Amino acid sequence: MSERPSPARAAVVLGGSHTGMLAARALAGLADRVVVVERDELPVTPAPRKGLPQARHAHMLWSGGVRAMEELLPDITAALLDAGARRAPVTTDMVALSAQGWFRRWPESHHVLLAGRDLLDATVRARVLADGRVEVLGGTEVLGLTGGAAAVTGVRVRDREGRERTVEADLVVDATGRGSGASRWLTALGLPAPERREVDTGLAYASRLYLAPEQARAGFPVINVQPDPRDPGPGRAGFLLPIEDGRWIVTLNGTRGGEPSSSADDFVPFARDRLRHPLIGELLAQAEPLSDVAVTRATVNRRYFYERMRAWPDNFTVLGDALAAYNPVYGHGLAVGAQSALLLRDLTRRHGLGTPGLSRRVQKAVARPVGAAWDLAIGQDVFYPGATENGPTARDRLVSAYVSRLMYTATGNGRIARRVTDVTSLERRAEVLLTPSVLLAALAGPLKPALTGPPLTAEELKSAGLQ
Repeated sequence: MSERPSPARAAVVLGGSHTGMLAARALAGLADRVVVVERDELPVTPAPRKGLPQARHAHMLWSGGVRAMEELLPDITAALLDAGARRAPVTTDMVALSAQGWFRRWPESHHVLLAGRDLLDATVRARVLADGRVEVLGGTEVLGLTGGAAAVTGVRVRDREGRERTVEADLVVDATGRGSGASRWLTALGLPAPERREVDTGLAYASRLYLAPEQARAGFPVINVQPDPRDPGPGRAGFLLPIEDGRWIVTLNGTRGGEPSSSADDFVPFARDRLRHPLIGELLAQAEPLSDVAVTRATVNRRYFYERMRAWPDNFTVLGDALAAYNPVYGHGLAVGAQSALLLRDLTRRHGLGTPGLSRRVQKAVARPVGAAWDLAIGQDVFYPGATENGPTARDRLVSAYVSRLMYTATGNGRIARRVTDVTSLERRAEVLLTPSVLLAALAGPLKPALTGPPLTAEELKSAGLQ
């Protein structure tokens, strides 16, 4: 007597951006069919799309995320570098002014990948969609979940022509980003509203593309001028990231009362005159603008604590910005999305698609990288006026005081700088900052005197037209 074939297993991923595509890759092979539901029609080549306005701003992928992405897509780093992305060693190729002073450029401890978001997404997307088990429903809007409080059975969708239908699934992954309707969908199934926390600095950020001076188009460092939350008034900051095709992408930002404008005429003066150091503005004065100024105000830190809910439905999980969205200036969203997709793959591989309790296991597991990035983001943001309803907590103040001391120590102690980047790169957990040797080093302070200016070499200054 022959056995009946097992029914085909299907997974649905809501959202076709960075986290969504990596989640689809994570499930390919564990499900017989993976369907990515995306509101936009996804471009084949690197190109803008309506549903990803943040692509016009600076992005970096920390090495903790790069390593997770490599696990899911072997040799994706090489593919990105071939396409023009840049690998920048940390802190060797970084010139950064922290609240505690200029960091030295220590030998490489970790790295970041730098590329325009369109290039990053297109390269990852092409690799994921090369797998015939992954398909995209483009131009399709998500209306809600099907099933009940105990288990999700699929998702209701509507296409551009207004036709509605249900896509059944053994697992639904929400990777729809900041605009996620997951909390609303869950209450519609009869579940209680999740715990949520927001920290909103009122930050606005403005970005513009530049063509770097010819001699500075290869090997130029990242430039970062950070705010000092101890200063009265709004915090203002700036990033200059060297990306593909000899370009710099520059993002300037400011909290309430200090926001940059959308005026092209104001961009360089803001960088030169309103940041804590004029370096970025001086560099831009030597470069050629290639785009208008793009402005975004959707920067609130928002986290849903789904892992704390007493009841959680089987066959549904939330990843990426749909779970926790961070102030973009810290650059951790892409890395957390990649690490979460890898956890999704590993847990699904271990327990099996459709296994009762799998979704809760995933939700609890992804809370670890999410929590690490969350603590890094709000550790500074809670101190800006109006960021939270009741101001910083006692824990916030204690953690901030210790981190401030660590950062001060890191300006003149290479070992402590490495421990800090262990955490900011999302390669190690924050516990490494609480070992006895690190505590003693923080108590002692920096071993070298403070730098009096940005640690650019004479060659770098000359290549950028500043000498």
